[in-house]
Amino acid sequence: MPKVETTTPPNTPTPIGPYNHIAKVGPFITVGGTAGVDPSTGKLAGDNAYAQTRQILLSFQVMLESVGSDLEHVVHINVFLKEMKDFEEMNRAYVEMMGNHRPARTVIGVNELPKPGVLLTMNLTAVTKE
Repeated sequence: MPKVETTTPPNTPTPIGPYNHIAKVGPFITVGGTAGVDPSTGKLAGDNAYAQTRQILLSFQVMLESVGSDLEHVVHINVFLKEMKDFEEMNRAYVEMMGNHRPARTVIGVNELPKPGVLLTMNLTAVTKE
């Protein structure tokens, strides 16, 4: 039976609860809800959806590289937005970071998020490069 490996790599935001960011089984990877926190400061990367989205995707890059993957191997992303008015700014940063790779994506409007000042969180499913 395959083993579930969980980890939170260095240079990524510290989880705010009792969990690791990454769960990996064989070639399948899930990354839990991640906010736009700059891991070097522990503070939000900015007060807007563009800056927070960019930071989330930068954190995803580090997380995925730690388990043999990258943004090109993302299968699906969920985006949880507090305000749908931030949709365009989130998309602007998303396109810059994801390039031409367009995995499946779901955007959901939410009423609250657990960390003050957070405008959105994302989670994803990916596979390893091999």
